[in-house]
Formats: sequence, C-alpha cells, structure tokens
Amino acid sequence: MTTIHDSGYKILFSNRTIFRQLMETFVAQPWVAELDFDRAETVDKSFVSEHYKETESDLIYRLPWGEDELYIYVLIEFQSTVDRWMALRMLNYVTNFYMDWVKAHAAAQKVPPLFPLLLYNGDARWSAAQTVAELVEAAPNLGEYGIGFRYFKLAANEFSREQLLGIGNIVSTLFLAESKPNMDLLIEQFLSLFEQGEDKQAISTFLNWFRQLAIHGRVRAEDYTSLAEVYRSVEEVKGMLQKTFEHWYQEAREKGHQEGREEGRAEGIEQGIEQGIEQGIEQGIEQGIEQGIEQGARRRALEIARAMMDRDIDLATIADITGVDATELIALKETPRQDNHEQLD
Repeated sequence: MTTIHDSGYKILFSNRTIFRQLMETFVAQPWVAELDFDRAETVDKSFVSEHYKETESDLIYRLPWGEDELYIYVLIEFQSTVDRWMALRMLNYVTNFYMDWVKAHAAAQKVPPLFPLLLYNGDARWSAAQTVAELVEAAPNLGEYGIGFRYFKLAANEFSREQLLGIGNIVSTLFLAESKPNMDLLIEQFLSLFEQGEDKQAISTFLNWFRQLAIHGRVRAEDYTSLAEVYRSVEEVKGMLQKTFEHWYQEAREKGHQEGREEGRAEGIEQGIEQGIEQGIEQGIEQGIEQGIEQGARRRALEIARAMMDRDIDLATIADITGVDATELIALKETPRQDNHEQLD
C-alpha cells in the first residue's frame, strides 16, 4: 500500500471530530479535557501573511478558553528522513505567528497560549530533539537566559497495531493504515468504524479520502468535493471498499506485470549484448545496444564501448554500434580505467 503522505491529510484534520479525536486520544495533557471542541475553528491565515508563511501541511486551530482563546499549531511532517533541527523550525513558526498576531491585535497586553504539535507519519524512528536547549552548546551555561522551547511530538509509528486496534477511532484507524496491515484487517476496521461511529460525516470523509488515495495515489484538488459524500449504510461502505480494492489490486497486478516485463527485457538486453560481444556478432550487438539506449542505458553503452576498445575495435565501428559520440569515445579511451565510474556518470 502507498504510504499515506499527502496534502489531503490536512483536510482530514480540518474536521472537528477528527481533530478532537487526535487531541483527546493522543495528547495526554490535563488541559485538553477542558477544551470546547464544538467551538473549535481553523484559523483564516489572512491575518498572518507578513511573517508567518503557511506550509502545505500545517494547520492552526483556535479554541475558546474562558474569556480568552487558545491556539493549537499542528505541523504534519511527511518527510522520510528526520529533521534534526525540527525544534528550531517549530520555534520559528510559533514566533512568526505571534508577530503577526500582535500586529492584528494592537491593544493586546499578552499573546494567547499556543500548543505546538508535530504529527509525524514517516517510516523512520523520530530521533530529533524536542527542545531548542538540546540543540544549543551547553557551555557556557546561560541559566535563565537560555532559550526554552519544546514541541509535542506525536509519531504514528510508535504505536503498536494492538494499541491502535484497541482505540478504534478514525485517527487510530488512519495510523493503522499507515502500518500496512493485511487488507482483511483494514476492511474489518473500516466497517467497524462506520457501524460504531456517531459522526457519519467525519467517518465518510475519512473513507472517501482513503478511496481517493488508493485509486490515485494521492488526494487531488479536483477530488476534494467528493470527500463530502456521506455513506448511509454499511452496505454502501462495503460496495465502495469492494470497488476500491478491486481497482487497487488490478493496478498492482498491471504494475507487477509491467515491471516484470521491463526487468526481463533489461536482463535479456544485457545478456544479448554480452553474448554479442563475446561471439563478435555485430547484429546481436547492434540490436542489444539499440534496445539498451531506448531504455536510457547510457552507463551500459559506455561500459560496452570500453570493452570493445579493450578488443582493439576501431572507434568508428564502436561509435556506429553503441551510438556513443566519437569525441566522447576518445575521452573515454584516454581516461584511466580506475576513473571509469566517474566517466560513466
């Protein structure tokens, strides 16, 4: 299954129910229980355009907090490698947001609290520092003047399959799908989620998002409106899943066949070229090189040219057979063999 790294992820967490599940299930902080998620709203970033630069995968929520407000900044990290400077990145996002907030609220005496949340769904174990202090040299010790900042890290790959199955909500099922379980288990969880979940709109959004991802490999902008379709029964969900997985399996089979044909062809080309050189069959060499160059086998063509030079075949014949320019062949001939790998690049 394709790893779920897609800007459509942001659409899911723009849903209040899904966002609430994220916070209440995976952010173990006492103040979360006091939040009024029914009045949570995503921030229109038009007022934070000067300093704060919106990324494709970040989201800001504003929630009421008594007479005041509280912000939650969610950065969804899709990178396959871990950014060791993430704490600095997060601090920069937060301070830039505050600079624009202050500009938009000139009468304010203090800025509202903001909770920085990193949602990581890559494959590698998250190993980056969570505090800025860890990224600063320890000496000299600046004491209270040292920079203190910490972000909250939520890594999907740190939860076991058993833990996610035990939770059984939309977010845990999303993380479960990331763990690449067998299809029977995934379908079972989708159906259970729909049967037991109260917010059919939120669950349908998730199911539609998954369908688009399975079919297209991503959620395309033109398909965003289709995410709003609401399923009314388990039978409708079963029908959708059946069509989705049939399409998925068909594409996988076709891709496998295509890769198999290409691999077999490449192997045949290589064997044909080598056999043609060994036997001196010019026609076999020409055919092998033609097919190799059609596949973009520049490195292989140069290797063959070198092998023919070693057999003292004249450059004109080599150029004619391999398609390598005569000037390039002269340079190759003058290059010491130990440097061949640089020439071939």
